[in-house]
Amino acid sequence: MTRPGLSVLVLGGTQFVGRHIVEALLAGGHRVAVLTRGRTPDELPDAVERLKGDRDEGAAGLAALEGRRWDACVDVSGYTPRQVRASAEALQGRIGRYVFVSTVSVYAEQGRHPVREDDPLLPPAGEDVTEVTGETYGPLKVTCEHIVEEVCGERATVLRPQIVAGPHDPTGRYTYWVDRIAAGGEFLAPGDGSDAMQVIDARDLARFTVTVLEEDVPGTFNLAGPRLTWQEFVQTVREATAGDAQPVWVDAATLEAQGLGWSELPVYVPADGEQGGLMDVSFARARAAGLTHTDPVTTARDTRAWSADTPQKSFLTPEREAEVLAAVRGARG
Repeated sequence: MTRPGLSVLVLGGTQFVGRHIVEALLAGGHRVAVLTRGRTPDELPDAVERLKGDRDEGAAGLAALEGRRWDACVDVSGYTPRQVRASAEALQGRIGRYVFVSTVSVYAEQGRHPVREDDPLLPPAGEDVTEVTGETYGPLKVTCEHIVEEVCGERATVLRPQIVAGPHDPTGRYTYWVDRIAAGGEFLAPGDGSDAMQVIDARDLARFTVTVLEEDVPGTFNLAGPRLTWQEFVQTVREATAGDAQPVWVDAATLEAQGLGWSELPVYVPADGEQGGLMDVSFARARAAGLTHTDPVTTARDTRAWSADTPQKSFLTPEREAEVLAAVRGARG
């Protein structure tokens, strides 16, 4: 049964995923307050109530929540146990559902195909760990999930998104490929075209979050999008951008020999690699609970429409790309 006119507190909410969630909530007729540190640009509508706080300070940083109640909370900015325990305990008894946005990086066996919600998790990080790195990110999120479930019980919902894509993405990972293919010409394409590419459109994540709140859905859900081969992905972006870019496929062994990895070729994961399962994430449970998908062509088109006028992060530079392609052609004779 859908619950109309909810009051929702979003922890975070001004950037990317949080921004899309706030916009989806407002579109659904719900009332939204955001709690942020006030350190990043805020382009949210005037209808959103702004509260200032800092969970890194523990309970002392959440004075703005005292005496307030909401129907639900969505936590998009909880990365450390200190942050999440502070908010979960401060809101105990004063909210209905607590939705925690986690990550598929919590899974211990990331080479599984497919990755499902009941798969083993990484060992949790200690609650005293506060530094978020590539090594601690997943274990910290595991601990945060446990805290939310401990404090909130049946009122907890955990969302585990895959790589999130779409307009306003500050990471630039998916956007790099859209922009590079839109630029045309020959470009370095990783693998042989048969590896998988799978992302979740931020707007699909946002709509599902609203569904969870409106229907008061408990549980844990992987959030992933349609699974394409890289060849299909390239064709999708060409269609979205009306481009004629030509891929030069470079196998994983050659990429490794050239010293190219995730930092130059974001989102690419060899299907048979140690993390290949992260591009084979099952979304069956979320689909049954109401997840819908944006057409991949639309995701690429909308991302390009946004990125065309927005400075993006640099990954594989044109000079380095040309150097590698020249080496590859030389080796192939």
